[in-house]
Amino acid sequence: MKRSDVMARPGRWLRRGVLAAALLGAGLGAAGAQPAERPLRLVVNVGLQVLDPIVGTSFVTRNFAYMVFDTLVALDGKGEIRPQMLQGWTVSDDGLTYTFTLRPGLEWHDGTPVTAEDCVASLRRWGGRDSSGRRLLAATKELRAEAPDRFVLQLSRPFGGVLDALAKPSVHVPFMMPARIAGSTPPTEAVKEIMGSGPFLFQADQWVPGERATFRRNPRYKPRDEPADGLAGGKAVFIERAEMINISDPATRAAALQNGEVDYLEYAPLDFLPVLSRDRNLVIAKPGGIAQIMGGVALNHAQPPFNNLKVRQALQMALDQSEIVAVHGLPDGMFLPSCQSMTLCGTRYSSEAGGEALRDQSLERARQMLRDSGYNNERVVLLHPADSALINPMAMVVADRMKRIGLNVDQQTLDWATAAQRWLSREPVERGGWSAVPVIYTGFDMSDPLSNVGIGYNCTGTAPWLYCDEAMTPLLRRFEAEADPERRRAIMADINRQALLNVNFPLTGQFSSPAAWRRELQGVVDFGFPVLWNIRRAPR
Repeated sequence: MKRSDVMARPGRWLRRGVLAAALLGAGLGAAGAQPAERPLRLVVNVGLQVLDPIVGTSFVTRNFAYMVFDTLVALDGKGEIRPQMLQGWTVSDDGLTYTFTLRPGLEWHDGTPVTAEDCVASLRRWGGRDSSGRRLLAATKELRAEAPDRFVLQLSRPFGGVLDALAKPSVHVPFMMPARIAGSTPPTEAVKEIMGSGPFLFQADQWVPGERATFRRNPRYKPRDEPADGLAGGKAVFIERAEMINISDPATRAAALQNGEVDYLEYAPLDFLPVLSRDRNLVIAKPGGIAQIMGGVALNHAQPPFNNLKVRQALQMALDQSEIVAVHGLPDGMFLPSCQSMTLCGTRYSSEAGGEALRDQSLERARQMLRDSGYNNERVVLLHPADSALINPMAMVVADRMKRIGLNVDQQTLDWATAAQRWLSREPVERGGWSAVPVIYTGFDMSDPLSNVGIGYNCTGTAPWLYCDEAMTPLLRRFEAEADPERRRAIMADINRQALLNVNFPLTGQFSSPAAWRRELQGVVDFGFPVLWNIRRAPR
């Protein structure tokens, strides 16, 4: 049976059995077992395994964190930076001193007040992990609390993206934590206590790693007195309970949404978009711009064979984006045949400089490049996250093309949670290490070069792929010091050219993958990833 035949009668009973099993596994089944109150049920793309947003690199950890933590500033729906936990800020005439003031009444989930000391400790911990944060702190002379509600960031040299860094919307987001936690936990170690000040309370005793996380409305949270707008504005919560669940099978996800067992899919299964789009009870999001997705292959630059630039260049030549993205069967307008911009095409820093040689990617050319590289048949351990509806089909094409050019591929199929843990390993492949991981990122992660996974972590040693290109360092330094948008775009062209030349993070294609939710959910903020504030459930 074709996947598009999800509503056909022959598969009905099998589908119902699979759906029942999945929902029981997520704690949602069994007649009479549900409480009288209906929780809002969000199906995330992969299971939640890591709770600390400074350690975790997955979207699901970011989604979790936006529910329980809060940020100093936030992007609205137009990409403008607005105060969130802050009342406001001032900047000195020379642009080197920023003074931030917290808005009154902020409390941690245990009832203690949020202070400037908490914010300073949180920023220091985030800056020890995140690419933008590291660069910001490297340009900082002093970061200190001046009063319980006020702190100062004094730069030692010009840094044009202070507010951009603080407003970073995706991995790794500068979420605030109590100083007693942030100040005592290294950024490479997960915090042992989840204590935020955000709109939801995490129910740690009900967490089933990889399957289900549950939340209650935070009665202490004081939303801003403004309409919700993107990640900014008033984060008012109108539902008492919410659940993040994992249903790995795409057909089961689609059926669960159509039948009303779940309310919201982070990503609608692409195979089922025609069916879901015809259902009047559903709303399909319309992602564009920075909400689009770019696929890529994270490479282990520290170990053979991808410590060899010529091997990386051979792989890049093999990754025909039109072939890889075609596996999703997307309609026109939802994908690009090719984009060689590390910051995504159609975003503010878009540039395809250096991509001219990749206009005509070819397996035959890639084979010859691999033969000329000195490749010695080293084993390539490819971690293949099969439970991700978006990564899985692209990963199969990537693996096939790697094998067809002559790489000795050991394709290890596993769930994303396991792949994410293995990805952090720095052991050689003989001791459980890895060589390559097909992944996806949104424009929220990629559109700013200082936070871009294939650019911003250059020579930092803090990301799993460990790339270090000495020629990139002065370009990034010029970009971070520059404040003028036009000059920044010119520098970005040089950065893109160098990133493609060094093959930091070979791209596999840009496309859209919309969310979907039940029409009875009113006030959904369509921002490109799920946020559960501002939502009311229409009466049935």
